[in-house]
Formats: sequence, structure tokens, C-alpha cells
Amino acid sequence: MPGMVDTHIHAPQYSFAGTRVDLPLLQWLTTYTFPTEAKYKDSDFAEEVYTRVVRRTLKNGTTTACYFATIHTDTSLLLAEIIDKFGQRAFVGKVCMDMNDSVPQYKETTEDSVQETERFVQELLEKKYPRVQPVITPRFGPSCTEDLLCALGNLAQARDLHVQSHISENEEELKLVENMFPAYQNYTELYDKNKLLTSKTVMAHACYLSEEELKLFSLRGAAISHCPNSNFSLRSGVLNVQKVLKNNVKLGLGTDIAGGYSASMLDAIRKAMMASNGLQVNKVNETGLTLEEAFQLATLGGSQALGLDDVIGNFEVGKEFDALLINTKASDSPFDLFSADNFEDTLQKFLYLGDDRNISEVYVAGKQVVPFSSSV
Repeated sequence: MPGMVDTHIHAPQYSFAGTRVDLPLLQWLTTYTFPTEAKYKDSDFAEEVYTRVVRRTLKNGTTTACYFATIHTDTSLLLAEIIDKFGQRAFVGKVCMDMNDSVPQYKETTEDSVQETERFVQELLEKKYPRVQPVITPRFGPSCTEDLLCALGNLAQARDLHVQSHISENEEELKLVENMFPAYQNYTELYDKNKLLTSKTVMAHACYLSEEELKLFSLRGAAISHCPNSNFSLRSGVLNVQKVLKNNVKLGLGTDIAGGYSASMLDAIRKAMMASNGLQVNKVNETGLTLEEAFQLATLGGSQALGLDDVIGNFEVGKEFDALLINTKASDSPFDLFSADNFEDTLQKFLYLGDDRNISEVYVAGKQVVPFSSSV
């Protein structure tokens, strides 16, 4: 089957994935996330966690990932190097934030943030990694001054770069943005007016976007990364996928480690189904996602969200071979097949019940990357 595309994942947070999802977003950032990310000045620590997150995601069938790193340029470049070594396809972003009153040791000056982002982009492009690209990464509205957002938008435009950030994840964040940036009509306009909402942009969450904002996303060709595990785990909200698709907005799925506790895109598919089912149960939508549609969001949808659908996402002739070899009869498979099961039954069982034990081989651009070679 086609390789899966994780459109939103925080590599440094992998060190505490599976723990600490007991606070709402803003308190969670202050208590756990910012203090953890501040440790990534240390290249030994960064190397261990980054190596493990790339191995883990590849083993779980993520052939392409869109990563947030931290504010530290050198270890963000190290993440890109590790990804290249393992053969994963990826975007990597050095995080930009010049405001952080809650954990003041984890922020940059506006000038440093811009200069270091320019250095990060330049040095990463000079490496000429075949499948690892830089992405401009303002953390989110509350972490950035208008000057920083403006400078990053200009940089993205000047160098024709991809952009990633967060938008409308929870209601407290939304109110904070309204208070901080009263001159803007809404959160989407904050990014749009600063040239950060483009056809190369992917924004995570988007639980509370208005119809007007979704129309602007569609007009700009910007994409949304749906991260249902994180939205449930931090009790942030529920993205109405039907509404997003109705507005012709590009949509992929994300694990959002570590707000989302699982590094597996199979989990993202399952949680996307639950989110959709929940909206139906609560009479918000008359219809929900099918499993086939959720699977498409994890593959072709993700490739569209990242502007890679001419290269990956399915097995159309001429695309690169990003693929998973699934063994539904692996000796330690977590599910059973019966003689009456047809192909569709088998696929559904894998999507709902399977895991990395069923993923026997992983290919990126035709090269086998799992099982791992002895050189990595």
C-alpha cells in the first residue's frame, strides 16, 4: 500500500510521548513542552531522541513527515541529517518564537529568530539532501510578534518556501490571539496578512475556523492537518472534516506527537474515524467519514497538503515508489483472518487492528528503508 504521510509532528516531544496529556494546551505547553524543548541545545540529547523518532515513525509506515524541531538551529539541522540518513522524506522546521513570558528561557529575540531561520534554510539547502526540505515554522500566534510573522512571511515568499504552524487549536488560544492582535479580523487573517497563508502552507488543528476563514484557506490553496488524537487528548476541540472538505480545503492527517500520544498514522486514521463518528452522534453532521476516506487522508490527502501529490500519495504511473509491504499473516500479527475474509475485509482489519508487526518492509522513492540497514 502507499506510504503514509504525517503532516504534523513535533520531533523533540517524542521524548515524552505517551505521558503528560493531563492539561489543556496552553498549560501543557508551559508545564511540559517548553521546558523539554529547551533541552535541545544539547546535541547528544537531541541525537538520541531524533534518531528514535525517525526510526519509530518509519517502522510504523510514515514515509513522509512534516516535522517541527525546536528554536535551536544546529540541532534542527541534525534532525534533517538523521532523516536523510534513514531515508525518510520530510520537511523540517526550525521553530520561531520571540514571545514566551511563561518560560522566558525558551525564546529568541526577533532578530535572532529571523537570522537563524535564514541560516537554517541556507545550510539545509546547501546539504542538497534529495528528500529533506526546510519549512518556515512560526510556532503559533501567541509565540510571535507581528514583526517576526511579517519577516518570516517575507522570507517564505522570497525563497518560495513551505510554511507550517498551528491555528485555532483551542478556545483559550483563540481568545489570546484576539487580545494580542486586535487589528486583525481573525486568526487566519493574522497569517494571511503576513504572507504566511499560501498554497505551500499547512496549518495544524483548525478546530474553530469560521466559514469565512475556511473560504480564505481555499482561496489561498492552504492546507489543514487534522490531528484528532491530540485534539481529544488535550481536550482542545473536534475538527469538522466534512465542513473542511465542503469548502475545498486541502486536508491531511497528523499524529501531533506529543499532544497526540501515538506516533502511528494508523492511530491517526482510527481517531479521525472516532472524531467523525462523534460529530454524527451529536447530530452536528448527518454523514461521517468512511474508513476509505480516512485512509485517503493519511496518504494522498497528506501528499496534497504538503504539495507533494505530483510525486507521492498513491501508485499513479510516474510517481515515486513510497510504499509499505503489509504482511497480514505475520506470526505475531495482532489480528486474525478467516477464510471468508475478502481483500476489503483484510484491509479494514489492518487499518483498524494492525500495527508495525504487520509492516514488513518500507520503501521511500524505491529504496528499501525498513528493515533498517546495518549502516544506520
